[in-house]
Amino acid sequence: MTSPPAGTLGEVAAYFVRLGFTAFGGPAAHIAMMREDLVRRRKWVTDQEFLDLLGATNLIPGPNSTELAIHLGRVRAGPWGLIVGGVCFIAPAMLIVLALAVAYTTFGALPPAQALLYGVKPVIIAVVAQALWGLSRTAIKGPHLAVVGLLTLGLYLLGVHELALLFGGALLGAVLQLGWRALRGGPITAAAMLPAAQFQSTPGPSGGTPGAGAGVAGLGAASAAGAAGVVAAAPYSAATLFLTFLKIGGVLYGSGYVLLAFLRNDFVTRLGWIDETQLLDAISIGQFTPGPVFTTATFIGFLVGQELGGSWGAGLVGALVATLGIFLPSFVFVAAVNPLVPRLRSSPVMGALLDGVNAAALGLMAAVTLELGRTAIVDWVTAGLALVALVALVRFRVNSVWLIAAGATLGLLTRTFLS
Repeated sequence: MTSPPAGTLGEVAAYFVRLGFTAFGGPAAHIAMMREDLVRRRKWVTDQEFLDLLGATNLIPGPNSTELAIHLGRVRAGPWGLIVGGVCFIAPAMLIVLALAVAYTTFGALPPAQALLYGVKPVIIAVVAQALWGLSRTAIKGPHLAVVGLLTLGLYLLGVHELALLFGGALLGAVLQLGWRALRGGPITAAAMLPAAQFQSTPGPSGGTPGAGAGVAGLGAASAAGAAGVVAAAPYSAATLFLTFLKIGGVLYGSGYVLLAFLRNDFVTRLGWIDETQLLDAISIGQFTPGPVFTTATFIGFLVGQELGGSWGAGLVGALVATLGIFLPSFVFVAAVNPLVPRLRSSPVMGALLDGVNAAALGLMAAVTLELGRTAIVDWVTAGLALVALVALVRFRVNSVWLIAAGATLGLLTRTFLS
Protein backbone atom coordinates (compact mmCIF):
# COMPACT_ATOMS: atom_id res chain seq x y z
CA MET A 1 0.00 0.00 0.00
CA THR A 2 1.17 3.54 -0.63
CA SER A 3 -0.57 5.27 2.31
CA PRO A 4 1.11 5.48 5.72
CA PRO A 5 0.51 2.46 7.97
CA ALA A 6 -2.14 2.90 10.66
CA GLY A 7 -0.78 0.46 13.26
CA THR A 8 2.37 -0.90 14.85
CA LEU A 9 4.49 -4.00 14.33
CA GLY A 10 3.74 -5.12 17.89
CA GLU A 11 0.02 -4.98 17.19
CA VAL A 12 0.43 -7.05 14.03
CA ALA A 13 2.70 -9.57 15.76
CA ALA A 14 0.41 -10.03 18.75
CA TYR A 15 -2.67 -10.65 16.61
CA PHE A 16 -1.13 -13.11 14.16
CA VAL A 17 0.69 -15.10 16.86
CA ARG A 18 -2.63 -15.60 18.62
CA LEU A 19 -4.34 -16.50 15.35
CA GLY A 20 -1.55 -18.92 14.48
CA PHE A 21 -2.21 -20.90 17.68
CA THR A 22 -6.01 -20.98 17.28
CA ALA A 23 -6.73 -21.03 13.52
CA PHE A 24 -8.10 -24.54 13.08
CA GLY A 25 -10.16 -25.64 10.10
CA GLY A 26 -8.19 -24.80 6.95
CA PRO A 27 -7.98 -21.68 4.74
CA ALA A 28 -11.72 -20.90 4.62
CA ALA A 29 -11.86 -20.86 8.42
CA HIS A 30 -8.67 -18.77 8.70
CA ILE A 31 -10.12 -16.21 6.28
CA ALA A 32 -13.39 -16.11 8.23
CA MET A 33 -11.54 -15.51 11.51
CA MET A 34 -9.45 -12.70 10.00
CA ARG A 35 -12.59 -11.08 8.66
CA GLU A 36 -14.34 -11.26 12.03
CA ASP A 37 -11.35 -9.86 13.92
CA LEU A 38 -9.85 -7.34 11.50
CA VAL A 39 -12.95 -6.06 9.71
CA ARG A 40 -15.73 -6.32 12.30
CA ARG A 41 -13.83 -5.88 15.56
CA ARG A 42 -10.59 -4.01 14.98
CA LYS A 43 -11.57 -2.26 11.73
CA TRP A 44 -8.12 -2.49 10.16
CA VAL A 45 -9.77 -2.62 6.73
CA THR A 46 -13.28 -2.42 5.29
CA ASP A 47 -15.12 -5.41 3.86
CA GLN A 48 -14.40 -4.18 0.32
CA GLU A 49 -10.69 -3.82 1.01
CA PHE A 50 -10.63 -7.26 2.63
CA LEU A 51 -12.36 -8.78 -0.40
CA ASP A 52 -9.93 -7.12 -2.81
CA LEU A 53 -6.94 -8.49 -0.90
CA LEU A 54 -8.58 -11.91 -0.87
CA GLY A 55 -9.14 -11.69 -4.61
CA ALA A 56 -5.49 -10.78 -5.15
CA THR A 57 -4.32 -13.79 -3.11
CA ASN A 58 -6.45 -16.10 -5.23
CA LEU A 59 -4.62 -15.00 -8.39
CA ILE A 60 -1.11 -15.89 -7.20
CA PRO A 61 0.37 -19.27 -6.22
CA GLY A 62 0.71 -20.27 -2.59
CA PRO A 63 -1.43 -20.71 0.54
CA ASN A 64 -4.31 -18.22 0.40
CA SER A 65 -4.85 -17.59 4.10
CA THR A 66 -1.12 -17.11 4.72
CA GLU A 67 -0.86 -14.65 1.86
CA LEU A 68 -3.91 -12.79 3.18
CA ALA A 69 -2.18 -12.50 6.56
CA ILE A 70 0.90 -11.11 4.80
CA HIS A 71 -1.26 -8.58 2.90
CA LEU A 72 -3.03 -7.46 6.07
CA GLY A 73 0.26 -7.05 7.92
CA ARG A 74 1.50 -4.86 5.07
CA VAL A 75 -1.65 -2.72 5.10
CA ARG A 76 -1.58 -2.25 8.85
CA ALA A 77 2.13 -1.69 9.56
CA GLY A 78 3.97 -1.11 6.29
CA PRO A 79 6.71 -3.19 4.62
CA TRP A 80 7.97 -4.68 7.88
CA GLY A 81 4.39 -5.52 8.75
CA LEU A 82 4.33 -7.73 5.66
CA ILE A 83 7.13 -9.86 7.10
CA VAL A 84 5.94 -9.76 10.71
CA GLY A 85 2.35 -10.68 9.82
CA GLY A 86 3.37 -13.68 7.76
CA VAL A 87 6.07 -14.97 10.09
CA CYS A 88 3.88 -14.66 13.18
CA PHE A 89 1.02 -16.53 11.50
CA ILE A 90 3.32 -19.33 10.28
CA ALA A 91 5.59 -19.72 13.34
CA PRO A 92 3.07 -21.15 15.86
CA ALA A 93 1.95 -23.86 13.44
CA MET A 94 5.56 -24.61 12.54
CA LEU A 95 6.49 -25.07 16.22
CA ILE A 96 3.49 -27.32 16.89
CA VAL A 97 4.19 -29.45 13.81
CA LEU A 98 7.89 -29.62 14.72
CA ALA A 99 7.01 -30.93 18.20
CA LEU A 100 4.72 -33.54 16.64
CA ALA A 101 7.46 -34.52 14.19
CA VAL A 102 9.85 -35.13 17.11
CA ALA A 103 7.19 -37.25 18.83
CA TYR A 104 6.54 -39.13 15.59
CA THR A 105 10.19 -40.04 15.03
CA THR A 106 10.59 -40.94 18.72
CA PHE A 107 7.42 -42.98 19.34
CA GLY A 108 6.43 -43.90 15.78
CA ALA A 109 2.80 -42.76 16.00
CA LEU A 110 0.59 -39.67 15.84
CA PRO A 111 -1.17 -38.39 18.95
CA PRO A 112 -4.97 -38.81 18.93
CA ALA A 113 -6.77 -35.81 17.45
CA GLN A 114 -10.24 -37.05 16.53
CA ALA A 115 -11.79 -36.05 19.86
CA LEU A 116 -10.41 -32.52 19.48
CA LEU A 117 -11.65 -32.14 15.91
CA TYR A 118 -15.06 -33.60 16.79
CA GLY A 119 -15.87 -30.43 18.74
CA VAL A 120 -13.85 -27.91 16.74
CA LYS A 121 -15.20 -28.65 13.25
CA PRO A 122 -18.86 -27.70 13.91
CA VAL A 123 -17.73 -24.37 15.37
CA ILE A 124 -15.61 -23.76 12.26
CA ILE A 125 -18.70 -24.32 10.09
CA ALA A 126 -20.52 -21.61 12.02
CA VAL A 127 -17.56 -19.20 11.81
CA VAL A 128 -17.25 -19.61 8.03
CA ALA A 129 -21.01 -19.39 7.46
CA GLN A 130 -21.19 -16.12 9.36
CA ALA A 131 -18.25 -14.70 7.39
CA LEU A 132 -19.76 -15.80 4.07
CA TRP A 133 -22.98 -14.00 4.87
CA GLY A 134 -21.19 -10.80 5.84
CA LEU A 135 -18.83 -10.79 2.86
CA SER A 136 -21.59 -11.61 0.39
CA ARG A 137 -23.38 -8.36 1.19
CA THR A 138 -20.30 -6.47 -0.01
CA ALA A 139 -19.13 -8.76 -2.82
CA ILE A 140 -22.48 -9.43 -4.53
CA LYS A 141 -23.15 -5.99 -6.01
CA GLY A 142 -25.81 -7.18 -8.44
CA PRO A 143 -27.52 -10.23 -9.95
CA HIS A 144 -24.64 -10.81 -12.37
CA LEU A 145 -22.18 -11.37 -9.52
CA ALA A 146 -24.69 -13.62 -7.73
CA VAL A 147 -24.73 -15.72 -10.92
CA VAL A 148 -20.92 -15.90 -10.88
CA GLY A 149 -20.88 -17.03 -7.26
CA LEU A 150 -23.57 -19.67 -7.71
CA LEU A 151 -22.01 -21.00 -10.92
CA THR A 152 -18.64 -21.27 -9.18
CA LEU A 153 -20.17 -23.17 -6.27
CA GLY A 154 -21.99 -25.62 -8.54
CA LEU A 155 -19.09 -26.25 -10.92
CA TYR A 156 -16.65 -26.80 -8.05
CA LEU A 157 -18.93 -29.46 -6.59
CA LEU A 158 -18.99 -31.06 -10.06
CA GLY A 159 -15.19 -31.29 -10.04
CA VAL A 160 -14.06 -28.27 -12.10
CA HIS A 161 -10.59 -27.07 -11.06
CA GLU A 162 -10.64 -24.07 -8.73
CA LEU A 163 -8.06 -22.07 -10.71
CA ALA A 164 -10.20 -22.32 -13.86
CA LEU A 165 -13.20 -21.20 -11.80
CA LEU A 166 -11.38 -18.16 -10.40
CA PHE A 167 -10.13 -16.90 -13.74
CA GLY A 168 -13.40 -17.84 -15.43
CA GLY A 169 -15.34 -16.03 -12.71
CA ALA A 170 -13.20 -12.92 -13.17
CA LEU A 171 -13.83 -12.88 -16.92
CA LEU A 172 -17.55 -13.66 -16.68
CA GLY A 173 -18.10 -11.10 -13.94
CA ALA A 174 -16.33 -8.39 -15.95
CA VAL A 175 -18.18 -9.18 -19.18
CA LEU A 176 -21.57 -9.17 -17.46
CA GLN A 177 -20.86 -6.03 -15.45
CA LEU A 178 -19.39 -4.00 -18.30
CA GLY A 179 -22.03 -5.32 -20.72
CA TRP A 180 -24.84 -4.31 -18.39
CA ARG A 181 -23.31 -0.86 -17.99
CA ALA A 182 -23.07 -0.47 -21.79
CA LEU A 183 -26.68 -1.60 -22.35
CA ARG A 184 -27.90 0.97 -19.85
CA GLY A 185 -26.00 3.63 -21.73
CA GLY A 186 -24.01 4.78 -18.73
CA PRO A 187 -20.31 5.70 -18.84
CA ILE A 188 -17.86 2.99 -17.88
CA THR A 189 -15.88 4.93 -15.33
CA ALA A 190 -14.28 4.07 -12.05
CA ALA A 191 -16.75 6.30 -10.21
CA ALA A 192 -19.72 4.65 -11.92
CA MET A 193 -18.40 1.17 -11.29
CA LEU A 194 -17.45 1.73 -7.66
CA PRO A 195 -19.94 3.49 -5.42
CA ALA A 196 -17.75 2.70 -2.43
CA ALA A 197 -14.71 4.78 -1.46
CA GLN A 198 -11.44 4.09 -3.19
CA PHE A 199 -9.12 1.54 -1.61
CA GLN A 200 -7.03 3.05 1.16
CA SER A 201 -4.77 1.50 3.73
CA THR A 202 -6.40 3.41 6.61
CA PRO A 203 -9.08 1.45 8.46
CA GLY A 204 -12.75 2.20 7.91
CA PRO A 205 -16.09 0.83 9.11
CA SER A 206 -17.19 -2.44 8.34
CA GLY A 207 -10.93 -21.09 3.53
CA GLY A 208 -11.25 -25.58 4.22
CA THR A 209 -10.38 -28.48 3.08
CA PRO A 210 -12.14 -31.71 2.11
CA GLY A 211 -12.37 -34.62 4.56
CA ALA A 212 -9.55 -37.05 5.23
CA GLY A 213 -11.27 -39.63 3.06
CA ALA A 214 -10.67 -37.44 0.02
CA GLY A 215 -6.97 -37.32 0.85
CA VAL A 216 -6.78 -41.11 1.16
CA ALA A 217 -8.67 -41.54 -2.09
CA GLY A 218 -6.40 -39.05 -3.88
CA LEU A 219 -3.32 -40.77 -2.51
CA GLY A 220 -4.63 -44.15 -3.62
CA ALA A 221 -5.27 -42.90 -7.14
CA ALA A 222 -1.82 -41.35 -7.30
CA SER A 223 -0.31 -44.62 -6.07
CA ALA A 224 -2.09 -46.62 -8.75
CA ALA A 225 -0.77 -44.29 -11.42
CA GLY A 226 2.76 -44.13 -9.98
CA ALA A 227 5.69 -46.43 -10.25
CA ALA A 228 5.09 -49.97 -9.05
CA GLY A 229 8.57 -50.61 -7.71
CA VAL A 230 10.45 -49.19 -4.74
CA VAL A 231 12.27 -45.98 -5.60
CA ALA A 232 15.97 -45.82 -4.78
CA ALA A 233 16.57 -42.83 -2.52
CA ALA A 234 18.49 -39.92 -4.01
CA PRO A 235 21.41 -38.50 -1.99
CA TYR A 236 20.11 -36.18 0.74
CA SER A 237 21.12 -32.55 1.03
CA ALA A 238 19.53 -29.56 2.73
CA ALA A 239 19.97 -27.55 -0.49
CA THR A 240 17.94 -30.06 -2.50
CA LEU A 241 15.28 -30.05 0.23
CA PHE A 242 15.09 -26.24 0.16
CA LEU A 243 14.95 -25.98 -3.63
CA THR A 244 12.27 -28.67 -3.91
CA PHE A 245 10.00 -26.90 -1.45
CA LEU A 246 10.82 -23.52 -3.05
CA LYS A 247 9.60 -24.91 -6.38
CA ILE A 248 6.39 -26.24 -4.80
CA GLY A 249 5.69 -22.95 -3.04
CA GLY A 250 6.30 -21.01 -6.23
CA VAL A 251 3.93 -22.92 -8.51
CA LEU A 252 1.22 -24.49 -6.34
CA TYR A 253 -2.36 -23.37 -6.71
CA GLY A 254 -5.23 -25.08 -4.93
CA SER A 255 -6.05 -26.99 -1.79
CA GLY A 256 -4.04 -29.15 0.58
CA TYR A 257 -4.74 -32.16 -1.61
CA VAL A 258 -3.09 -30.51 -4.58
CA LEU A 259 -0.12 -30.16 -2.22
CA LEU A 260 -0.42 -33.91 -1.60
CA ALA A 261 0.12 -34.64 -5.29
CA PHE A 262 3.21 -32.40 -5.46
CA LEU A 263 4.72 -33.91 -2.32
CA ARG A 264 4.18 -37.45 -3.53
CA ASN A 265 5.70 -36.75 -6.92
CA ASP A 266 8.83 -35.13 -5.46
CA PHE A 267 9.51 -36.89 -2.16
CA VAL A 268 8.11 -40.39 -2.74
CA THR A 269 8.47 -40.98 -6.48
CA ARG A 270 11.38 -38.78 -7.61
CA LEU A 271 13.65 -38.54 -4.55
CA GLY A 272 12.51 -41.62 -2.61
CA TRP A 273 13.10 -39.89 0.73
CA ILE A 274 9.78 -40.93 2.36
CA ASP A 275 7.20 -43.64 1.76
CA GLU A 276 3.43 -43.42 1.20
CA THR A 277 2.57 -43.98 4.87
CA GLN A 278 4.89 -41.21 6.03
CA LEU A 279 3.41 -38.87 3.41
CA LEU A 280 -0.14 -39.51 4.56
CA ASP A 281 0.90 -39.02 8.19
CA ALA A 282 2.51 -35.71 7.24
CA ILE A 283 -0.67 -34.51 5.51
CA SER A 284 -2.74 -35.59 8.52
CA ILE A 285 -0.51 -33.56 10.84
CA GLY A 286 -1.00 -30.51 8.62
CA GLN A 287 -4.76 -30.96 8.67
CA PHE A 288 -5.45 -31.24 12.39
CA THR A 289 -2.97 -28.63 13.65
CA PRO A 290 -3.87 -24.92 13.62
CA GLY A 291 -2.45 -22.51 11.06
CA PRO A 292 -1.38 -23.08 7.46
CA VAL A 293 -1.67 -26.58 5.98
CA PHE A 294 1.64 -25.90 4.22
CA THR A 295 3.45 -26.50 7.53
CA THR A 296 3.28 -30.11 6.37
CA ALA A 297 6.68 -29.09 4.95
CA THR A 298 8.02 -28.68 8.50
CA PHE A 299 7.09 -32.27 9.33
CA ILE A 300 8.62 -33.71 6.15
CA GLY A 301 11.75 -31.57 6.54
CA PHE A 302 12.37 -32.84 10.07
CA LEU A 303 11.59 -36.44 9.15
CA VAL A 304 13.89 -36.44 6.12
CA GLY A 305 16.70 -34.54 7.86
CA GLN A 306 16.60 -36.73 10.96
CA GLU A 307 16.44 -40.05 9.09
CA LEU A 308 18.74 -39.29 6.15
CA GLY A 309 20.91 -36.64 7.81
CA GLY A 310 21.50 -38.91 10.78
CA SER A 311 20.78 -36.61 13.74
CA TRP A 312 18.16 -34.46 15.41
CA GLY A 313 20.27 -31.43 14.51
CA ALA A 314 19.97 -32.34 10.84
CA GLY A 315 16.25 -32.83 11.40
CA LEU A 316 15.89 -29.34 12.87
CA VAL A 317 17.83 -27.84 9.94
CA GLY A 318 15.63 -29.80 7.54
CA ALA A 319 12.45 -28.51 9.20
CA LEU A 320 13.60 -24.89 9.03
CA VAL A 321 14.88 -25.17 5.46
CA ALA A 322 11.69 -26.85 4.23
CA THR A 323 9.45 -24.29 5.94
CA LEU A 324 11.45 -21.38 4.54
CA GLY A 325 11.41 -22.88 1.06
CA ILE A 326 7.66 -23.44 0.79
CA PHE A 327 6.62 -20.07 2.28
CA LEU A 328 9.28 -17.75 0.82
CA PRO A 329 7.54 -17.35 -2.58
CA SER A 330 4.38 -16.11 -0.84
CA PHE A 331 6.24 -13.17 0.70
CA VAL A 332 7.76 -12.30 -2.68
CA PHE A 333 4.45 -12.54 -4.53
CA VAL A 334 2.55 -10.45 -1.97
CA ALA A 335 5.28 -7.78 -1.89
CA ALA A 336 4.97 -7.51 -5.68
CA VAL A 337 1.17 -7.56 -5.86
CA ASN A 338 0.18 -5.49 -2.81
CA PRO A 339 0.98 -2.04 -4.28
CA LEU A 340 -1.03 -2.93 -7.41
CA VAL A 341 -4.32 -3.64 -5.62
CA PRO A 342 -5.44 0.03 -5.34
CA ARG A 343 -4.70 0.51 -9.07
CA LEU A 344 -6.72 -2.58 -9.94
CA ARG A 345 -9.66 -1.26 -7.95
CA SER A 346 -9.49 2.24 -9.48
CA SER A 347 -9.53 0.92 -13.07
CA PRO A 348 -13.08 0.23 -14.34
CA VAL A 349 -12.08 -2.85 -16.32
CA MET A 350 -9.70 -4.29 -13.73
CA GLY A 351 -12.16 -3.41 -10.97
CA ALA A 352 -14.82 -5.42 -12.77
CA LEU A 353 -12.40 -8.35 -13.07
CA LEU A 354 -11.63 -8.08 -9.36
CA ASP A 355 -15.35 -8.08 -8.54
CA GLY A 356 -15.70 -11.29 -10.56
CA VAL A 357 -12.79 -12.91 -8.72
CA ASN A 358 -14.30 -11.90 -5.37
CA ALA A 359 -17.67 -13.44 -6.26
CA ALA A 360 -15.97 -16.63 -7.48
CA ALA A 361 -13.84 -16.81 -4.32
CA LEU A 362 -16.99 -16.65 -2.18
CA GLY A 363 -18.49 -19.43 -4.28
CA LEU A 364 -15.41 -21.56 -3.61
CA MET A 365 -15.56 -20.82 0.12
CA ALA A 366 -19.23 -21.85 0.17
CA ALA A 367 -18.48 -25.10 -1.67
CA VAL A 368 -15.62 -26.00 0.67
CA THR A 369 -17.86 -25.22 3.65
CA LEU A 370 -20.52 -27.62 2.32
CA GLU A 371 -17.91 -30.35 1.91
CA LEU A 372 -16.51 -29.76 5.39
CA GLY A 373 -20.03 -29.64 6.82
CA ARG A 374 -20.73 -33.18 5.65
CA THR A 375 -17.84 -34.45 7.77
CA ALA A 376 -18.27 -32.03 10.69
CA ILE A 377 -21.98 -32.30 11.49
CA VAL A 378 -22.49 -36.01 12.09
CA ASP A 379 -24.92 -36.23 15.04
CA TRP A 380 -27.15 -34.18 17.34
CA VAL A 381 -24.21 -32.99 19.46
CA THR A 382 -22.29 -31.50 16.51
CA ALA A 383 -25.48 -30.07 14.96
CA GLY A 384 -26.35 -28.38 18.25
CA LEU A 385 -22.82 -27.09 18.69
CA ALA A 386 -22.82 -25.54 15.19
CA LEU A 387 -26.20 -23.88 15.83
CA VAL A 388 -25.19 -22.50 19.24
CA ALA A 389 -21.91 -21.18 17.81
CA LEU A 390 -23.72 -19.46 14.94
CA VAL A 391 -26.18 -17.77 17.33
CA ALA A 392 -23.30 -16.69 19.58
CA LEU A 393 -21.45 -15.17 16.63
CA VAL A 394 -24.42 -13.39 15.04
CA ARG A 395 -26.45 -12.34 18.06
CA PHE A 396 -23.82 -11.82 20.77
CA ARG A 397 -20.65 -11.38 18.67
CA VAL A 398 -18.65 -13.80 20.82
CA ASN A 399 -15.01 -14.04 19.76
CA SER A 400 -14.48 -17.14 17.62
CA VAL A 401 -11.34 -18.09 19.59
CA TRP A 402 -13.44 -18.72 22.70
CA LEU A 403 -15.98 -20.69 20.70
CA ILE A 404 -13.25 -22.89 19.21
CA ALA A 405 -11.78 -23.49 22.68
CA ALA A 406 -15.24 -24.40 24.00
CA GLY A 407 -15.83 -26.73 21.05
CA ALA A 408 -12.49 -28.47 21.58
CA THR A 409 -13.26 -28.95 25.28
CA LEU A 410 -16.73 -30.31 24.57
CA GLY A 411 -15.31 -32.65 21.93
CA LEU A 412 -12.76 -34.07 24.34
CA LEU A 413 -15.35 -34.51 27.11
CA THR A 414 -17.91 -36.07 24.80
CA ARG A 415 -15.49 -38.57 23.28
CA THR A 416 -13.97 -39.38 26.68
CA PHE A 417 -17.14 -40.00 28.69
CA LEU A 418 -19.83 -40.87 26.11
CA SER A 419 -17.94 -43.19 23.76
